Parts: sequence; structure tokens; C-alpha cells
Amino acid sequence: MSADAIAYSAPKKIEWTRLIALLAGVGLFLVIYYSPPWPGAIDRVGKHFELSPQGKGALAVFALAGVWWVFEVVPIGVTYLLIGVVQVLFLIRPADKAFKDFMDPAVLFIFASLVIGLVFNKTGLTKRMAYKMLGLVGEKTTTIYLGVFVLIALLTRIMAHTGVAATVYPLLLAIYCLYGEGDRPTKFGKGLFIGMAYVCGAGSIITLLGVARGIVALGFFKEMAGSDVSFFQITYYMAPLGWTMVFLLWLYFAIVLKPEKPVIDGLGERVSELSKELGPITRNELISLAIVGAAIVVMSLQVMIPPLRAPDKSAIFLVSTILFFVLKILDIEDLELLPWNILLLFAGAMSIGSCLWQTGAAQ
Repeated sequence: MSADAIAYSAPKKIEWTRLIALLAGVGLFLVIYYSPPWPGAIDRVGKHFELSPQGKGALAVFALAGVWWVFEVVPIGVTYLLIGVVQVLFLIRPADKAFKDFMDPAVLFIFASLVIGLVFNKTGLTKRMAYKMLGLVGEKTTTIYLGVFVLIALLTRIMAHTGVAATVYPLLLAIYCLYGEGDRPTKFGKGLFIGMAYVCGAGSIITLLGVARGIVALGFFKEMAGSDVSFFQITYYMAPLGWTMVFLLWLYFAIVLKPEKPVIDGLGERVSELSKELGPITRNELISLAIVGAAIVVMSLQVMIPPLRAPDKSAIFLVSTILFFVLKILDIEDLELLPWNILLLFAGAMSIGSCLWQTGAAQ
């Protein structure tokens, strides 16, 4: 018998943690769903709220999804598909409501934002911006911290923060290689990569393009309060907070994880070489910038020009996605590179959020 056949016939090791979590989630769902009616709640003004069977079912779905999500029983996108399926099968909400949230305007806005990140990576715009920033900050390690953090914050203005992290990671590896410490852990290395994670979150709150949870939150706000928040208003209120956090993070890492070396010799020359390899800015880069810039301008002007207020932000933003394919900046192979797992995550989050609200479980 060949080695391949032996390997194929060998029994697979049981993943006990996964199995226990899987059964625990299902068990928790069944216990909550089939439990006797729960007592109502009373708010601060004395108003009484009864929990309907559908509301109790919504809490059961939430518990099931939470356990499966925390222990990664299945890919996270599949867990959020389960949210819609269970709502329908257990008559918590009808299919036209449970699955409608998976194509909510907020989800499509996130899709368009992820496409922009794909375009910037493919055309080389992110590399060009990174090299320009590093060329400005020089070789001093504390200013490299600053330059990298500012670059990340700027990228989150036009790209989803998850895409920004994936984009700058190879760049940070290149910088750290020039630091000259090999595989040995250093404060500078920790500051670069931990700082990247924190700054991605801090910078992403400034615009709706940087973080999916922002547009999801606005979607819930519009459904509950009946009013919309413009693209410009979000930036107006969140920019001071976002930039303050970015610079405070820079100070924190510059002090707590102060680099062992004051400078990285040769970084300037290496950045200059990489910039030359990119060559002059291309037609596709210019077109991509123009398309994204136009979409942002239109969304910003919605609050000031009444005729522009009617179209939803998602429709305006999706025009950019369509143009990328019309102009052949992207093709079908690029579409397959999108992180569909993340998109399903937010689609499921919209579904469970609406379910909790509409059934009264959130009250």
C-alpha cells in the first residue's frame, strides 16, 4: 500500500474543542428557544415590555451564533449564514425579512469599500503612497513610527481597515528587515506591528470607507430613528477624535516600545530604489483616484445640495465598483479575491441586529 493510501485511510483526529463548542451552541439555542415564557422587562419610566416567542427565539439565535463565532466552529461567514437560516426554519422571522438584511444597503456599501481596497492594491497606488511617506520621514526610527501610523490612518480614509492591514504588512516586513536584527524580537518590531493593528482601528472611524461597522451602525440608526447621517457629517465629528488617537498611539509606542536603534541605515536608499521600480504613475492609477474621489465628493455634497440627497450612499458608491469593471481596471479573477467571509460576517450582523430589534428582544 502506498504512503498516500495509508495517509488517506488513517483516521482523523477528533477536534474535541470544536465538537464541544458546536454542541454547546446548539444546546444553548434549544434551551433558550424551548424554555417557558420569560417575564417581561420594565424600563426606568415604568413601561412594561413583554418578550414574545419570536423575541426569545432571536436571543437563542444570538447565543448560538456567539458560541460558534468565539470558538470558530465553522468559518465566520458560514456562522452568519446560519443566522438567517435558523430564523426561517424556527419561524422567528419570515425569509423575506431574515435574508433581506444580507443585501442591506450597508452591506453593499461595505462591498464597494472592499473593491476599492482591491483596486488600490492591484494598481500599485498603496505602494506608491507608502514609499512617498517613507521618503518624507527619513531614517529615524521614531519618525518611521509616525510616518507609518499616519500612512495607515490616511489609507483608512479610502479603504477598509482590514484591507489596509493586509496592504501595509509586507511594507512593515521590509522595514523591519532593514532594521538588521533578523528573527530576534525587538521593541521596534513590536511597535510596528502592534501599532499597525491599533492605528487601523483608530484611523478607520473617521470615514465610512474605513470601517464596516460605521455604515452598519448608521443603517441601524436610520431604521430605528428614521433619520440619515451624511458622509460629511461622520467625518466632521470623528476626524478630531480619530487623529487624536493616532497621535496618542504614536507617543505611546515611541515611549513604551522605544526602538533600540535611533536610525535605520540605508532605508532611504532602499525606498528610493523601490519608488523607481514603480515608475511614473499609470493611467489606471489616475482613473482609480478620479473615480474614488468623485464618489467621495458626491457623497460629501449630499448634505449641501438637495437634489443629491435622494440617492442612497450605497448606490452612489457602487457606481465606482461598476466603473472599475467597465474600464477593465478589474476583471472576474479580481472579484474572486474579495474577502467574502468578511462580507458575510457583516451581512449576518445586520440580520441578527434587525431580528433582535424587530422581535423586541433588544428592548
